[in-house]
Amino acid sequence: MAQRPAPAPAPSAQTEPTLTTLPPRALSQSIVVASYLLVAAALLLAMWRGLLPGLLCVCLGFLLTRALTGWFAAGLGRVQRQATPSATHLRVAQVTAAGLVMLLPLALLALGFTHSRGYLVSAPQQYQELLTYMARTVLELRLKLPADMASHLPEGVADIQRIIASYLGAKAGALAMAGRAWLAGVLFAYVGLLIGALAAVRPPVLARGPLAQQLKLRITLFGEAFRQIVAAQFWIAAFNTLLTALFLLFVLPIWGLQLPYTPVLITFTFVAGLVPIVGNLVCNVVITIVGLSVSPLAAAACLGFLILIHKAEYVINAKVVGRRTQMGVWELLSVMFVAEAVFGPAGLVAAPLFYAYLKKELVAARLV
Repeated sequence: MAQRPAPAPAPSAQTEPTLTTLPPRALSQSIVVASYLLVAAALLLAMWRGLLPGLLCVCLGFLLTRALTGWFAAGLGRVQRQATPSATHLRVAQVTAAGLVMLLPLALLALGFTHSRGYLVSAPQQYQELLTYMARTVLELRLKLPADMASHLPEGVADIQRIIASYLGAKAGALAMAGRAWLAGVLFAYVGLLIGALAAVRPPVLARGPLAQQLKLRITLFGEAFRQIVAAQFWIAAFNTLLTALFLLFVLPIWGLQLPYTPVLITFTFVAGLVPIVGNLVCNVVITIVGLSVSPLAAAACLGFLILIHKAEYVINAKVVGRRTQMGVWELLSVMFVAEAVFGPAGLVAAPLFYAYLKKELVAARLV
């Protein structure tokens, strides 16, 4: 007599699905969601811990190394009269490009220290001249203001020096923290440049897991957004430089004012303008200080003009970046204002890049 097959055990209520028991579609969706969460966590961590300079320099080092590699490989191919560079030429080009990207900042820093030695030696004399100039300006104001208002102004160089010393003593802790923050930012930026250069010349990986493939896709879209933002920032810097040159070369001379080192200031405006928002602020400070060395009127004119340019850069940035990244001006302006309110100046710098990346992800997922 044939035996009946034993009934299958009923599924336990305690059994939970695992990654190996999930259907392929659910498994792929969970991996995609995990890649989104990892990238979002990395970006928020960069903003929270002040790692934005490092993140931007990782992207810059990667793209710059890849561009230099292509140029060097093409040059070696022309020297050897080869249509396609060989693997050896490509490797030599990669090593050369990475070495140049990693060593060039150190060479520029050493060159800057060498040329600033004379300035450091003459700094005490310049400080004394600045105090004398400020004292003379204050005395002129004391003669023009009413007596009750003039009594609140310092009477000479000694009083001005005492006020400056008291202020610096009261702000010593804040100044030390600011200096430490700037030093950490520069260090993070250089380390990011190293990471980007090394990542650009890494050997190709043939086999990747599903999560690594999704993360590569996220990073590729982020790199495309960064490349578009850099291209847009180039035109913004050129526009700011044109306006600054017109102001320094034509507007100020009409008023009988002429700033020293005008060609250097124009060049510095373009170089600093390549850094979104922050570069423009640094340039404003430098030009205003140079204007103060000429006269208070020149400093006030420079400050007013540059503040106007800085405020106009909101619209200029949104317009240029929006056209290159297919974003509306109102979208980018809204994101920039909110990011500045939440993260401060760092949020203002990161807003165009992060929103451009988010827009690319939404378009790739066919959600917008």
